[in-house]
Amino acid sequence: MLKKEEWPEVGELVVATVERVIEYGAYVRLDEYDKEGLLHISEMSSSWVRNIRDYAREGQKVVLKVLRVDPERKHVDLSLRRVTRRERTEKMLSWKRSRKVESLMRSASKKLGASIDEIYEKAGILMEKEFGDIYDGLEKAAKEGADVLMRVGVPGDLAAVLAEIAKEKIKIPMVKMNGTLNLTSTKPDGVLQIRKALLNAQNIERPLGAEINIHAVAAPRYRIEVLAHNYKEAEALLKQAVDVAISNIKESGGQGSFNRS
Repeated sequence: MLKKEEWPEVGELVVATVERVIEYGAYVRLDEYDKEGLLHISEMSSSWVRNIRDYAREGQKVVLKVLRVDPERKHVDLSLRRVTRRERTEKMLSWKRSRKVESLMRSASKKLGASIDEIYEKAGILMEKEFGDIYDGLEKAAKEGADVLMRVGVPGDLAAVLAEIAKEKIKIPMVKMNGTLNLTSTKPDGVLQIRKALLNAQNIERPLGAEINIHAVAAPRYRIEVLAHNYKEAEALLKQAVDVAISNIKESGGQGSFNRS
């Protein structure tokens, strides 16, 4: 959770902040270990480095690979050129998630008047065991509420606080699907029947956080848009809403069809 007291291992990927750019490289601070390391100019790029600042600038966050560690000399040698683009992306994402977890735990600690270690012992360990990662557990709590944490053994008061904070702090990625409904009716109350069909479609039961929005394009066309947590959920929700709208208008003597965007 907090900065690690030990030293990194050779071959490990670390996130670092550039502190000083010098003639032969840059000194960096390892964010996860609070240790200083050296990124030598020879390890910045596989090609000739014309300008060091093209690769390292003061305050810049970089993902580096650990080459050598000497705790006695308090020295760490690092490489930028040996980190692939995929490794850089994955490590940075993991680091950002870790920082978010720490921030959420601190907020819960402050709200409950408990230490971060206590919260980790009562909730973090259980989430890691059940979901594989604390962030995944908190994200699930943001979507589904405190019950998902309580089911794995997190005390109710702590689960409620973590779920509340997670909902505030974690932005859940949403999937969007849309299309066009064509609804017509020649009945005297046709306009009302179309409106009823659209309202029924928009108000179907849906997962927490999912949305269904319908608006008129130009009669008889109506745009329907679904926001959900994943493609499977969005697909099912869109189909259900469309089926409700079309079946409703047909029951009242009208006609309906749907075109996927």
